[in-house]
Amino acid sequence: MTNYDTLTEAIDTKQAEGYTFDFNLSNSTLSCKTLNKTFESSEFNVDAFYRFEGDSNPDDSSILYAIQTESGVKGLLVDAYGAYSDNLNAAMIQKLKMR
Repeated sequence: MTNYDTLTEAIDTKQAEGYTFDFNLSNSTLSCKTLNKTFESSEFNVDAFYRFEGDSNPDDSSILYAIQTESGVKGLLVDAYGAYSDNLNAAMIQKLKMR
């Protein structure tokens, strides 16, 4: 897996690879506002993830997920460490678990 120096660099590269949609996370679904669609945890796979540490503030830490749905929609999800962990159902936590 490629290591990127910045979140911006990773996003630019993944978008060039076809991960062009933005995903948002809720308790039990992944949504794409552009397409006005939601996806259950069983309807997508995480192709790659990249972890970024904040230089001076731990609150600046984040994870970038490159995701593809079963229907072929490819996009990105940016998540702050732990921001959603208390609000996700078990299936979503398992799907986004860093391996």
